[in-house]
Amino acid sequence: MFSLNLRSFLNIASVRILGLGLLALLIASMLGCSPKPSFKNVDITGSTAFGNNFSLLDSNGNTKTMADYKGKVVVVFFGFTQCPDVCPTTLTEMDEALKLLGPKADKVQIIFITVDPERDTASVLAQYVPSFNPRFVGLRPADEAGLEKVAKDFRIYYKKVPGSKPGSYTMDHSAGSYVLDQNGQLRLYIKHAQGPEVLAHDLKNILQ
Repeated sequence: MFSLNLRSFLNIASVRILGLGLLALLIASMLGCSPKPSFKNVDITGSTAFGNNFSLLDSNGNTKTMADYKGKVVVVFFGFTQCPDVCPTTLTEMDEALKLLGPKADKVQIIFITVDPERDTASVLAQYVPSFNPRFVGLRPADEAGLEKVAKDFRIYYKKVPGSKPGSYTMDHSAGSYVLDQNGQLRLYIKHAQGPEVLAHDLKNILQ
């Protein structure tokens, strides 16, 4: 008799626990909770080690900050227009990633920030950046102090390297990119040369 009662009690308890579990899932669903997205790049969500804003000039001389792009997923890449390989390769991959997104690409903004404002004038950026995609935006700091600040905030390395000819130079710089979500929160560090499919995959997860 005791064994039967214990078995009945356990069955009832199991049903109640299962019911509570289903109720918890239902409540989570109603509250809009969802599983943590699976990224293929480096998830830096919530990190305070990196900046998530800037104050830079566009090709028309207008000051732009992250607030101007609120509501869009923003991909930020630092480079320079005379870069022989990393920069054009990265911008091409970003263009291809947007094509993979289809209509969702309208909700993504690619921003190219120059680390060589001495040569990358407003007119140079206006020609170079949109050549990869008309929707890409090129930004530049107003002066050296502005470049130092944005590079420090985003932990970007850059250095002027003298060239073989007198007065000529090139730029060493970090090759990765950053992704900020629709609310301007830093989400991902994109490693160089991951391919457009990987970037498109991660952008889709943030756009959901």
